[in-house]
Amino acid sequence: MALIRRWLDGLRRHSLRLTKYGLVGIAGFVVDVGGFNLLRFAGGHGPLYDMPLAAKAISTAMGVVVAWLGHRYWTFRENRRFAVHREFVGFVVVSLIGLGISLVPLAISHHALGLRSALADNISANIIGLGLATAFRYWAMHTRVFTEVRPTAPETVGTRPL
Repeated sequence: MALIRRWLDGLRRHSLRLTKYGLVGIAGFVVDVGGFNLLRFAGGHGPLYDMPLAAKAISTAMGVVVAWLGHRYWTFRENRRFAVHREFVGFVVVSLIGLGISLVPLAISHHALGLRSALADNISANIIGLGLATAFRYWAMHTRVFTEVRPTAPETVGTRPL
């Protein structure tokens, strides 16, 4: 019971940040999927119609940048690093590890268990894999990427200009 109570208390403490994290994640997802479809199919045959892997690589990179900016300036704004390049590299590394985590259930389901239907692939990749990867990325962003505490402005309550 104590473990569940601690978990629920932690969830309450992080509820606003988790909401922001989810909204930024949705924005990154929309940019990724929308960018992919625009690159492949805009006007029937988009500029990368015959190159789906290149389209996916570009759209994923765009989604990662949108997510990093959203998390840096909104979700974790009070913990963003002064060394922007280190923060971005850490963000990309965590994103790539998350990608690997999301591929594991799909690989197990599709290749080891032989479940190859569209439904099985979507459940393993986009429910189980994405859920595990999202939990990992939130933990890693909170504890490894956005870790600096930014100074706040000193309080001026009760002081009057002369």
